[in-house]
Amino acid sequence: MNTYDFKVKKMDGSEISMEEYKGKVLLVVNTATGCGFTPQYKELQELYKVFSAQGFEILDFPCNQFGEQAQGSNDEIHTFCTGRFGITFPQFAKIDVNGENAIPLYKWLTETVRS
Repeated sequence: MNTYDFKVKKMDGSEISMEEYKGKVLLVVNTATGCGFTPQYKELQELYKVFSAQGFEILDFPCNQFGEQAQGSNDEIHTFCTGRFGITFPQFAKIDVNGENAIPLYKWLTETVRS
């Protein structure tokens, strides 16, 4: 099993295969828009701007599991991130990254890292 075997949900709820990102360097992040780390979007966008032409992708998965710091709909979160930080990297539907409702990609990532 590898990263490209998974499908994830785009902001509109449709599925996309991780295969779409094959051959690229991926930084998969889970984020929150209402926490002390929210300004990280600025730095992430700067990284993306510098390296995206060389095959670097940031895949942003908002998560509300940690202190409910990613409240709002997918559209509200995306509007906030594009309006305030100008992000242009892919942002996906809000997910769980831990527990029984974690999406399969994150379950696999956490299991693989712990191995």
